[in-house]
Amino acid sequence: MNDILTHAEAGVMTITFNRLERKNSITSAMYAALADALDKAASDPAIRVAVLQGHETVFSAGNDIGDFLNQPPAGEDSPVFRFLRGIAKFPKPLVAAVCGPAVGVGTTLLFHCDLVFAGDNAAFSLPFVNLGLCPEAASSLLVPQMFGYHRAAEALLLGEPFMAEAALEAGLVNRVLPPTEANAYAQAQARKLAAKPLSSLVETKRLMKLGQQGPVMERMQQEGASFSRMLREPAAREAFTAFMEKRKPDFSKV
Repeated sequence: MNDILTHAEAGVMTITFNRLERKNSITSAMYAALADALDKAASDPAIRVAVLQGHETVFSAGNDIGDFLNQPPAGEDSPVFRFLRGIAKFPKPLVAAVCGPAVGVGTTLLFHCDLVFAGDNAAFSLPFVNLGLCPEAASSLLVPQMFGYHRAAEALLLGEPFMAEAALEAGLVNRVLPPTEANAYAQAQARKLAAKPLSSLVETKRLMKLGQQGPVMERMQQEGASFSRMLREPAAREAFTAFMEKRKPDFSKV
């Protein structure tokens, strides 16, 4: 069974996290599939809109820790960085439907989407500090821009989950719906977009993001360098060891 499903119909490409038994945690192979799907959606003139979705009970638990430790990102051409660049540069409308947990990259990728619809069971979290790491996907830039500094500091420094209504208030989410309705609602909105002229959609998105893409790509590069360095340092080793051993990490000596 494929962990990433893609389906194109009526100008909409739907990209679905399909690893429910592991809470849609993302492996290196899944990042590669996501990057390939975004590349195809961007280059195919028949595709006007892309939709990212998970299951009504879970969007994504973030990185698969075991896979991540076995295959850490190795340079800018690694699958995870290909995906992050792809989502940041995606020229067409990008819609997301989020239900249940959206952890780490499961939340940060949403800052690159144009419309986000959440189930009322959505729980967003940015636990990078708790793992001895730093933010990624330009979230150290985009979260303060959207949330304001103090709410961004709460989300990124404490790393505690915030729920759908808080995400709606902060501007990350467009609408909160029952979980059983979120994916269908995102599809309906995507079909509305797909019925509009593609040239107008692309140019309007380009103009709205004008001046932002350079800083976003620069911040991603800076974050990537710090993330790769910190991944090898004692705090991250303690955090990941504690996770694998199912105990609370002890950062008193790091």
